[in-house]
Amino acid sequence: MADFLLVHGSCHGAWCWRDMIPALTALGHTARAIDLPSHGSDPTSIADVTLDSCRDTVLSASTPQTIIVGHSWGGYPVSAAAETTPDAMRALIYLCAYVPQDGLSMVEMRKRAPRQLIVDAVEKSTDGLSYTVRPDMVHDLFYHDCPPETVPYALARMCPQPIAPQETPLFVSDNFARVPKAYIRATDDHTIPTEYEEQMSHVAPKGLRADINSSHSPFFSHPRLLSEILDDLEQKLPAV
Repeated sequence: MADFLLVHGSCHGAWCWRDMIPALTALGHTARAIDLPSHGSDPTSIADVTLDSCRDTVLSASTPQTIIVGHSWGGYPVSAAAETTPDAMRALIYLCAYVPQDGLSMVEMRKRAPRQLIVDAVEKSTDGLSYTVRPDMVHDLFYHDCPPETVPYALARMCPQPIAPQETPLFVSDNFARVPKAYIRATDDHTIPTEYEEQMSHVAPKGLRADINSSHSPFFSHPRLLSEILDDLEQKLPAV
């Protein structure tokens, strides 16, 4: 059985994996979720958040036996962790996540998508250091197929997203390349175009790519199915 480390995306926190931890545990795995800097219960000031500090948070929670799951923007800090210390993890699994191209920031990757789905929903802070997502657009962007209680649960916990780490280029080398990878594409994603996810999924070999008929938040809409997909991918990934 595997040790899964769950890494959230923009404006979210460890709280978004609420349903996944018991679902993975029921399959015999261990599962942990972390807060990236300034998210959830982490006290870091938004002004102090960097891509490096997000990377280091991931690395501090990982072991050489850990499979790291990065959701959405979380694909960047987990990739940075793999680039810096490839032996600190067993594998990466991208969940409807951004996969870096060498030298590009996440913002640059988003701009390369064939469609821009989230731009109108983003509101930048007055100091220019962070952004939030308009509450009236959260349902359609993230949770349109999720249980009704998901939106109020999420809105009570969503937080500003620091911009600086998402504008920081990530350079990747053979370190990143040698870490085993899998990708899960959400086929009804309203945040990242699903055809763009399909393109990014080619970071993984064909047998380690999976689809889930879900919104951008399968951890809320289909936690049991998602846990089964993770379980299947774990069995196909190289053993420790």
